[in-house]
Amino acid sequence: MRRLLTIVFCLTGWCVAAQEPLVKEWTLRECLDYAERNSIGVKQSRNVQLSGMEDTQQARAELFPSLVATTSHSYTNYPSSEVRDNDSYSGTYGLRAGLTLYEGGRLRKTLEQSRVQNRIDELDVEQTIIDLRIAIVRAYMQCLYAAEAVGINRSTAEVSLARCERAEQMWRAGSISRVDYAQLRSQYTDDEYQVVVAATSLDDYKLQLKQLLELDITEEMNPAAVRKVEEERIVSVLPAKHEVYRAALEFMPRVERGELAVESAELGRKIARAGFFPSVSLSASVGTGHMSGGNTGSGSQIWNRFNENVGLSIDIPIFSNRRNRTAVNKANIAVDNSLLERAAIEKEILKQVENAYLDASSAQARYLAASEKERYAAESFELTSEQFLLGAKNTVELLTAQNELTAARQEVLQAKYTALLNIELLNIYQGLEPSAIY
Repeated sequence: MRRLLTIVFCLTGWCVAAQEPLVKEWTLRECLDYAERNSIGVKQSRNVQLSGMEDTQQARAELFPSLVATTSHSYTNYPSSEVRDNDSYSGTYGLRAGLTLYEGGRLRKTLEQSRVQNRIDELDVEQTIIDLRIAIVRAYMQCLYAAEAVGINRSTAEVSLARCERAEQMWRAGSISRVDYAQLRSQYTDDEYQVVVAATSLDDYKLQLKQLLELDITEEMNPAAVRKVEEERIVSVLPAKHEVYRAALEFMPRVERGELAVESAELGRKIARAGFFPSVSLSASVGTGHMSGGNTGSGSQIWNRFNENVGLSIDIPIFSNRRNRTAVNKANIAVDNSLLERAAIEKEILKQVENAYLDASSAQARYLAASEKERYAAESFELTSEQFLLGAKNTVELLTAQNELTAARQEVLQAKYTALLNIELLNIYQGLEPSAIY
């Protein structure tokens, strides 16, 4: 009977466990891949690209002849009694074709400009993905930082709790005063509060990452636990700054987009100038018709009224109320603006690279200094704790040593993730994949 109950309890526990939803842990690579596939912003950019490709097809079709079939029918009633035939029906039928022979190169330049715009739209999709990747890397690193901060604060609180329990025994034994015990108890409650603050920050960073991934409200965001990051990676030698900048100019889509924007503006100027040139178009048509009440049948009328027509038209602009001149002047301004925008893009990338490079190098230096400080603070706290138990140190000295150790750990943690974040940003600017450890 006992064995039967044991089996039943085990099966019941297994069923309950099987019903509990598994919480997915997201690696950085999974976050980046998911965002690229599901981001609304990326999908919208791709739709803009598809729409631009349709414009290119339209621009190409403008180079070919047009053909239109036309037909019209009418019915007329003559109510006068003097008319022999009160009802009349007529119909016409025709085919009309047209072809632009010359218009100053406007159609071909428009097609070329549309193709350039297609490439610009493609680069916009790539840049949207990169911007999203940068935002996700930032949010993911903040989650890792906050998660480790929770661990540090929790271990500090655990040490405070153990010291409080020991202090309570000392107070009851008369080794320390009630004031000393109250100070230690107060420190413990403050450490517990810091755990709550750190956990709240972690939840906030998780929410930011979840929103970047556009997850459903029922889904949870839990970054995967990171393997121990070796110190060699944190303080790894950075590539030369000018090399990073040069690689960024070659990789970042917005740089090529700026160059293509200049090319598109130049084509726009040529299209505007085409307004000063004559345009030549060729047209041809065939048509026929018939009307009831005639002396011949409708079949004979259709043949007798069959006609063919070929025409050549030339339009020479003489006075256009300054429309052409205005178009050319505005196109010149657009070219100048595109050149300025290209220069601004290069300067912005230089600014981003320099900021990331400076933050990475300074964070590496702060990490080394803070690590050394943490080592001595830990040693000082350990000695102070021992002397406190022996009565050689008072409560204030003990709490001061603990706060110095906690502050040193936080400095190490902040410098560590600042360095790792900016190293990853430099990698993104160079077109490199994120580290596999996240």
